[in-house]
Amino acid sequence: MLRLPTRPLALGLASLALLLPPSPSAAAPEATPAAAPASRNAVAALLDELSTAVLHEFPEYATLLAVTEAQAGGPFAARLTDGSPAAVAARVTLFQGFRDRLAALDRAALPTGDAVSVEVALAMLDAGLDGAPFGYGDYGFGGFSPYPVTQLTGSYLEMPDFLDSMQPVESVADADAYLARLAGFARVLDEETAGVRADAEKGAVPPTFSLEGAIRQLDAFAAKAPADTVMVTSIRRRAAEIPGLAPETAADYAARAEVIVREQVLPAYRRQSAALTELIPRASAEPGVWRLPRGADYYAASLKAQTTTDLSPEEIHEMGLKLVAGLRLEIDRGLTAAGIPPGPLSERLKQVAQLPGQLYPDSDEGRAALLADLNHQCAAIEARMPEVFGRLPKARVEIKRVPVYAQAGAPGGYYQPAALDGSRPGAYYINLRDLSEWPRFTLPTLSYHEATPGHHMQISIQQELPNLPFFRTALAGFNAYAEGWALYTEQMVDEMGVYAADPLGRIGYLQSALFRAARLVVDTGIHHKRWSREQAIDYMVETTGDQRSSMVTEVERYAVWPGQATGYMVGRQTILRLRDHARTELGAAFDLKAFHDLVLGQGSVPLTTLERETRAWIAARKAATGS
Repeated sequence: MLRLPTRPLALGLASLALLLPPSPSAAAPEATPAAAPASRNAVAALLDELSTAVLHEFPEYATLLAVTEAQAGGPFAARLTDGSPAAVAARVTLFQGFRDRLAALDRAALPTGDAVSVEVALAMLDAGLDGAPFGYGDYGFGGFSPYPVTQLTGSYLEMPDFLDSMQPVESVADADAYLARLAGFARVLDEETAGVRADAEKGAVPPTFSLEGAIRQLDAFAAKAPADTVMVTSIRRRAAEIPGLAPETAADYAARAEVIVREQVLPAYRRQSAALTELIPRASAEPGVWRLPRGADYYAASLKAQTTTDLSPEEIHEMGLKLVAGLRLEIDRGLTAAGIPPGPLSERLKQVAQLPGQLYPDSDEGRAALLADLNHQCAAIEARMPEVFGRLPKARVEIKRVPVYAQAGAPGGYYQPAALDGSRPGAYYINLRDLSEWPRFTLPTLSYHEATPGHHMQISIQQELPNLPFFRTALAGFNAYAEGWALYTEQMVDEMGVYAADPLGRIGYLQSALFRAARLVVDTGIHHKRWSREQAIDYMVETTGDQRSSMVTEVERYAVWPGQATGYMVGRQTILRLRDHARTELGAAFDLKAFHDLVLGQGSVPLTTLERETRAWIAARKAATGS
């Protein structure tokens, strides 16, 4: 799972937003009667202007990428995104204006690369702006979701880790900026709290379990002694390491941070918890967005944004059922070969997890051993990447534990990109709240998905592409492409023979694929077929054999992030179909390295764009080789 901080990418709380006219993407650019003349320089200038606007509006994202102040339209290290009603209204107008200007360009007159860049920028804007007409939720540059605060998302979860792991503290100016952002954190929390209340008045209340999960985490964090919060311990530790800073001055930064946390931040946590608690009597146990205003339309828009296709909920549901059936047969054969006695597939998979040596001790030592094994697996696969890739990333990846204060509602694993300037490597986070959720046979494929050759490789290569505009290397990102690529690489690793001497590891890979196929069934089941939370959890447990505790977290994630989980398999199946088509069309001239370099050389694009560009590549290679 690719995870970017929600707040930096958000246009703002839709409940506070100036609503747009229906369907901002309704008029296709090529249908615009008076398309403006386009030139390479005009496109480059407009995309640079858009990039600067995005980074200026979302200063946290500028920090995440480690861009310059010039790229971000001014100083950003001490600012947080403004979520006030006036700022949100202005932001919506700003990005709609960019969309209108891009749509007015005559793409037919542009070189192919520039036309694709315009197409990518329009798709990114549409994927966020299409959420605005519904009038509730959180929507942003590249995506939208129905609830500003959940057990999975919200500044209460994201900002402490952001300040600790991404906000630099290497100078006095950095330390001052840290304190300024910490002081602004309470405002951000209160803006989100106001959005939750406003959405509730419109009939958009998160499910009961989401509210209860968020309340538990808010209360647990608010109960900490201010001096023990990560926001204080981080500045205490790092200020002491600033060259030339007197110890008493470094200690003063920690003392000031403690006052801010005690008097401003933790009270804002309690206010948010109280607001969510007030909503519980109005909440429903039903997890689907079908119960929200215009819920069916909301889900259709979510699927379009998350898959970059026009597949209907029924088509995605049926795709999932077919994939589940095929994968279960393949897993059954693998279990039989491994000597697992016949029986229900879910029970047989649980038997694998219970084999001697599969579970790490649920202790600090066990967690250290697990992280060491992941580092070893990542190093081993990185050494083999030249076999199937021409392009290789320069950025490193670190493996980290999900912060303890966020682990209760966090997914099993996720990735955060490296800084563009090389100052911070990519990070692959794994949730170690309960080591019984991580038997050894399941871990390799997770590492391949999150790190190399999955998210870290794809995103780092995108950031390092020399011939694409900054907008496409740093800001463009599509769920179905990114997650589809990471899931495709899980299969590619198997095709490379990595599991030849590890049959249980191959079962883990197949179980992972089954898990992603089951998501298609459950996501559409929840939001389209009106499945209950319990029905969805039971299906996931019985189908995949995974731990129930893990599947509870997963199903609750799908409930508050409709459509996102469908992007994995829809993306993988598209890439596989395009690869098979290229192999058939090119025959002996097909080159797997060249195909991978083509897919990665686009950067993140909509699946429709990837398909068109792949078919053009096939035609060009056929012409060049005479095949």
